[in-house]
Amino acid sequence: MISFFACLILLLVGFFTYSKVIEKVFRVDDRPTPAIAHPDGVDYIPMKTWRIFLIQLLNIAGLGPIYGALSGACWGPSVYLWIVFGTILGGGVHDFLSGMMSERNDGKSISEVVGLYMGKVITFIMRIFSIVLLVMIGVNFSVGPADLLAKLTPDVLNKMFWLAVIVIYYLLATFLPIDKIIGKLYPVFGICLIVMAVGIAGGIVVEMGADMPELTIANLTVTHPDGLPRWAMMFVTVACGAVSGFHATQSPLMARCIKSEREGRKVFYGAMVAEGVIALIWAAAGVTFYTNHGSLLDGMTGLNAAINADGAGNVVYEISTTLLGPVGGVLAMIGVIACPITSGDTAYRAARLTIADWFHIDQANIPKRAALSFPLLAVGTFIALALPWDVLWRFFSWSNQTLAMMVLWTGAVFLHKYGFPPMACMMAALPATFMSAVSITYFFQAPECLNLPTTIAYPVGLAVAALFFTIFVWRILVVGKNDITPSNQGKA
Repeated sequence: MISFFACLILLLVGFFTYSKVIEKVFRVDDRPTPAIAHPDGVDYIPMKTWRIFLIQLLNIAGLGPIYGALSGACWGPSVYLWIVFGTILGGGVHDFLSGMMSERNDGKSISEVVGLYMGKVITFIMRIFSIVLLVMIGVNFSVGPADLLAKLTPDVLNKMFWLAVIVIYYLLATFLPIDKIIGKLYPVFGICLIVMAVGIAGGIVVEMGADMPELTIANLTVTHPDGLPRWAMMFVTVACGAVSGFHATQSPLMARCIKSEREGRKVFYGAMVAEGVIALIWAAAGVTFYTNHGSLLDGMTGLNAAINADGAGNVVYEISTTLLGPVGGVLAMIGVIACPITSGDTAYRAARLTIADWFHIDQANIPKRAALSFPLLAVGTFIALALPWDVLWRFFSWSNQTLAMMVLWTGAVFLHKYGFPPMACMMAALPATFMSAVSITYFFQAPECLNLPTTIAYPVGLAVAALFFTIFVWRILVVGKNDITPSNQGKA
């Protein structure tokens, strides 16, 4: 229990301290934001800070901080450290920079922002990569909630019924102005999400607090029941709730709605910390629930067996109903269902805007907006029906962290050019290097990728990450040492 509360406090301290450092380095000012400069009544709409925060939280908090955290708990309490330090040093920096870089560039999609600082080739790669990833996320976050809703309703309302309902909702949320559905429903969903998190945390502490495994040396070295290596499997399994490239596709949506740059820290970094708290709660629930008066290894084995047998959705249902009873369990499940749905709809919306930014298609025009929305949903629905969910999720996990790597490197370039002091770019470059090692190592070792032994994957991943860092340092210290522009000039 002590470890859980210590980690929770660290997350909050990180927000009130490190986020202010990042904000100071970025040097926010009072320039008109895109929402103020040219509101269009569709995507560029000024909204209140608290509303934008809740929307951003629900945009980014999909199945990842719940399902991913539960799967990550199979490595034991060591997952706490990744969630805490990943959120503070990596995820918060990533989300803040992606949102604020977009805001500084008229709310452009992340693929366009990356292209501005990394070149035309990277722009093209990012456009394709982002669209594919966003559609995959939309698919993942429609199939998962459909499964959960089918469990809570009569048999006649099966998975296919709820999938159809979710797809129709996604179409409306993708097509209509952001304040019509997303701006009105998300605060309600946000309350459900907060109630869920508080309820699960309270249930774990009150009913099983004495059995919560602590961060001891012995507990940090236990192995995954299936023998999966902690590096880099755990760091990809737990993406949302620590570091997630998907967030970079969502932040521009809110960059088009903030009324002041001074809102950025609360909206972007703050929502990431809130998601980290959610992931920490579910990781603690996963570590503790199946341990319950037994050994940690037995508990992890039980959790892993439950996930493999019935899926993470059933694990969520079992934990929720056991800790909170039937009514509380349903409320918790509503929060769990709201998370992926409210990420899936904005994933499709972000995909629409990415294509629109790419081909300069006016989205205030209803027929043009429909011409992008309907095909995206049609493609997503076809994929959802054609491919197994576990295959889609594995693709999402790796591509998610690879995107985070690219965005963090972009942030490092941005901070070098516009940050203060000049070496502040290391606040993004160091986590970018770490995520490079994670992404490359996973690609070489994962069964769904190259499936090579760790004796090959580990040194290759570390070597490539070191190479990336060396190239970056060479570029900023030697080649581009004088390529610095005051951040208060023009479009930083």
